[in-house]
Formats: sequence, structure tokens, C-alpha cells
Amino acid sequence: MRILLASASTRRGLILQERFSDVVQKPLTNVDERVPRGPVSEQVQQVSLRKSSAVSFPIDADVVVVADTLVEDPDDENASLGQPEDVTHATSMLLRLRGRRHRVWSATSVYAMERWNTTIECSIVEFSDFSDDVLVELIESHSWKGKAGGYDLAGAMGEYARLVEGSESTVLGFTEESLDYLDDLSQLL
Repeated sequence: MRILLASASTRRGLILQERFSDVVQKPLTNVDERVPRGPVSEQVQQVSLRKSSAVSFPIDADVVVVADTLVEDPDDENASLGQPEDVTHATSMLLRLRGRRHRVWSATSVYAMERWNTTIECSIVEFSDFSDDVLVELIESHSWKGKAGGYDLAGAMGEYARLVEGSESTVLGFTEESLDYLDDLSQLL
């Protein structure tokens, strides 16, 4: 089964390459990733659907995968923390999340057998009340670049965060249900 991952995310690429032998990664261009108003669960779904609509067919793959992940502001279910724009923005996000729990939403759309299958999942992550010195280390590691909420659970932040509820794959960029669906497809295609 040949999979086209329409994403620039290195983490997403690694996740699929660990599970499947034939994965090609080609980021989408010109996709409006601005989040709409409303609950973060709807924001992440809308962005994922925009990405699905931006895929150009025909494609040289059996399956296409697009995904989006947003971190919900712990104080406002209608506010998402996307990817930080710079060091100051990343620092602000990590300070907002430090010592607190928050939700992480992922939406994944899989195109196979001439139709899209979209799933949305939420996980809860808790940050320790790490020191300012740790904050500086996290920022200087640049692990926040390209990461929703300014952190990578499987990277530098892993030591200071724990998964409270849900799946790690949801926090890292794919719904667990979509990965199960891809496993099933690999048996069929």
C-alpha cells in the first residue's frame, strides 16, 4: 500500500514510516490554515477538511493522509494554540500551559477507495510546574518549532508532560482511529 502523507510534519512522517513501508511525504501548499471561530474540536475539523479539499487528484498513491492538530487553551474551549510564530510566542505558550492540564485535538482525513474518512479525537496532557531554567532549555532546544502549543510530547517536553487521557498518537498528530483504519487498509490493498 502506497501512502501519500500531505503534511510537512516530520513527526507525522516518522509515525507512518514506522508502521508502513511505502510512505511518500509531500506537503500541501496554499491551504488556509487559519482557524475558524467556535470550539477547538470544530476548528481542527475545519482545517483538516480544508486540507482534504486542497489535495490534487489524480495521485500516485493508494491512500492520502492529511491531518491537523491544535492545542486548546486551558482557559477557553474556543481558543486554540497553534504553532508558535517565534521564540516569544513559544515562550508565552509554554508559560500558559506550565503546571496545567489541557486538551489536544487532532483531526485526520484518509482518502482510500474513492472516499474520505475523517476522524477527530481529543487527549488530555498535563505539564509539570517546571522551572524557569527548564523553560529556557525547552526554548533553546527549538523543539517548539512547527508544533501545536509549542511542544513535542515525544521530544524535549516528554520529560515534563504526561498523557492523562487519550492516546499519544492524537497528541503527536494522528487520531488513533485513523491509524487503525490504515492498518485495516493495508490488509485490503
